[in-house]
Amino acid sequence: MQYTLSEIDSIAHTFVKEVLPHSHRVILFQGAMGAGKTTFIRSLCKALGVKDIVSSPTFSLVNEYQGNPERIFHFDLYRIEDEAEALDFGIEEYWQGNDWCFIEWGERIPTLLPEAYSEFVFTLIDDITRDISIIHHPTV
Repeated sequence: MQYTLSEIDSIAHTFVKEVLPHSHRVILFQGAMGAGKTTFIRSLCKALGVKDIVSSPTFSLVNEYQGNPERIFHFDLYRIEDEAEALDFGIEEYWQGNDWCFIEWGERIPTLLPEAYSEFVFTLIDDITRDISIIHHPTV
């Protein structure tokens, strides 16, 4: 699915209605630096009812937001050195609940991912256009 940056809020609302109900609760947001992962998560959180300012948890590793009615955990694993560091802050415990877990740079913890997760893969088409591919593991 292709979209422009001016359409991002509309696309996020579409995802909440049509994509998230068929997705796993743990979602990896994959793509190159600058592909729009954090920007899309910000719009997705807004569409899920988050009233707080959504920012990248690059230094805190995880931010928690209260949606309406569900909680969202937003992870940015860019700075972790290895999977042991993710284990140290209890990342696997987050998978146990029924909350949304949005993970940037999830490829840094391949053996810690739950059996069931979804991937939203972002491709930069040009300065304002992005493409999102959706992959479910296993298929939903």
